[in-house]
Amino acid sequence: MRILRLFRFLRVLKLNRYTHSVDLIFQVISEKKNELYMTCFLTIMILVIASFLMFYAEGHHQPEAFPNILAAFWWAVATLTTVGYGDVYPITGLGKFISGMIAIIGIGLVALPTGLISAGFMEKIHKEKKQNKTGSKHTCPHCGKDFHEHS
Repeated sequence: MRILRLFRFLRVLKLNRYTHSVDLIFQVISEKKNELYMTCFLTIMILVIASFLMFYAEGHHQPEAFPNILAAFWWAVATLTTVGYGDVYPITGLGKFISGMIAIIGIGLVALPTGLISAGFMEKIHKEKKQNKTGSKHTCPHCGKDFHEHS
């Protein structure tokens, strides 16, 4: 009986309305996967470099906050993702400069994958609209393939 209620609930949501949009997003992510992998690689490299820089800039002045490069890596993750917990922060001029640069770079790195996916999404929508205008008489409305391919 509970399963029937679940199906009834899902029917209320009418999820089939959104399957095309979800498929479109997955297609865009699949098409942009190389760019997204490159963004992830760049993020990891920036995190590693920031960890080393911050450890060497602040480690001698704050050995309890930056005792090793892994602790500095945690600080870099919190700063790069713009979370910045506030429990660990630089006190030297060089450390503050590095921290500011990492925070600014973090804003750009968060925006980069978002921009890639949204640009791909808009490109796909534009192609679909163009295809619907030019080929609506010759394409299948369900799969988008040319009617000659179905024969």
